[in-house]
Amino acid sequence: MANEQIAAGAQHRIVVVGGGAAGLELATALGNRFKGGRRAQVTLVEKARTHLWKPLLHSVAAGSLDRAQHELNYLAQAHWHHFTYRFGAMRGLDRARKMVLLDATVDEEGREITKPSELPYDTLVIAVGSVTNDFGTPGAAEFAVPLETAAQASRFNRRLVNACLRANAQQDPIRPGQLHIAIIGAGATGTELAAELHRTIRSVVAYGLDRIDPARDIRIVLVEAAPRILPALPDRISATTAGLLQKMGVEIRTGTKVAEVRADGVVLEGGEVIPAELVVWSAGVKAPDFLHEIAGLETNRINQLVVEQTLQTTRDPTIFAIGDCAACPRPGFAAPVPPRAQAAHQQASHMLRQIERVMDARPPEPFVYRDFGSLVSLGRYSTVGSLMGFVVGKSLFIEGYFARLMYRSLYKMHQSALHGHGPVFWRTLASLFSQRADPEVKLH
Repeated sequence: MANEQIAAGAQHRIVVVGGGAAGLELATALGNRFKGGRRAQVTLVEKARTHLWKPLLHSVAAGSLDRAQHELNYLAQAHWHHFTYRFGAMRGLDRARKMVLLDATVDEEGREITKPSELPYDTLVIAVGSVTNDFGTPGAAEFAVPLETAAQASRFNRRLVNACLRANAQQDPIRPGQLHIAIIGAGATGTELAAELHRTIRSVVAYGLDRIDPARDIRIVLVEAAPRILPALPDRISATTAGLLQKMGVEIRTGTKVAEVRADGVVLEGGEVIPAELVVWSAGVKAPDFLHEIAGLETNRINQLVVEQTLQTTRDPTIFAIGDCAACPRPGFAAPVPPRAQAAHQQASHMLRQIERVMDARPPEPFVYRDFGSLVSLGRYSTVGSLMGFVVGKSLFIEGYFARLMYRSLYKMHQSALHGHGPVFWRTLASLFSQRADPEVKLH
């Protein structure tokens, strides 16, 4: 039916739900490809107003990055790149009528901005990303701060700075645990956050909070249930990163499960209590709960939409899923394609070609994930990782300045997908000069 409409001159309605790395890159590329709207109408549905690349959230939380300099307004991006931005959150799906069901939106004062609505589609791409999985741990939802959004990262940073100001201003001595931070989950986010916090807290204190002794009063504890930190990455990266963190003074607790999160700290499975003023939960992800068996589509135990290798959902070929919310098979591997930034970027690029094939009544091609390696940034201390393909059949371990350049190139690749290579080059050049005048740490 959709192809008959296209032949008759009707627009093919492409709806992308989710404005994370995968969704926004795809909507931007589709808007540029079909600008003028003669052949296709592209709509991006997103519940936030601005986009921030998710791997930057730990830097916002630590205060080493000003989110305002890196956020992108969806409405402006849509205007510049010829797609439509629809403000709202997906609440459901009517596959029979090919309708995306959207929730009403309200402002901070509870006033309605948009009413509940429906959005028709011919091809739907779901790219709603992932959320923190606290595994039902008591107190985690109430007392731990997740790092899923820029707002949460900024909230953590404000609480961090406030804790330092409060401790410095009080008449009583700083109590044990008052400036302690527990990070639950030593994946990339938790590990990178621990390193950034080690530096930025000391920078905050150096601005004149002379009643705080970093060596005595500040403690960062990284808790991981697996036998080692960075369990999804190669052993050498894990061991090198652990050594660097320990040299900084970060306390690492591996093989340790959390039984409860309280207002004053974390209770471990054996009953030990780790006092902490701030708790960050970064142990595991899942797809948003509303996706669980949505409209009869197949989902797995963490709510990911199960897709074929073509990225089409198993029960509806007109619906695709990409990014963290998709469980895509990876031939030759037991586990699906990992929820990583490079996978999201590759899937967005792949989907651009496949949507055109669908519009031309051709079958979509299978997606093949290419693992280019893994990189972990420890801020200004170091960057470690491995690059795939430099030696035939093997990976190349890298560390230091070159690794940092490779890490930054991932973000530049994302920016180039959104803005083009030329603008990114000039923005990068300009930032090299502006950074010299910026403070080392964000204090508000």
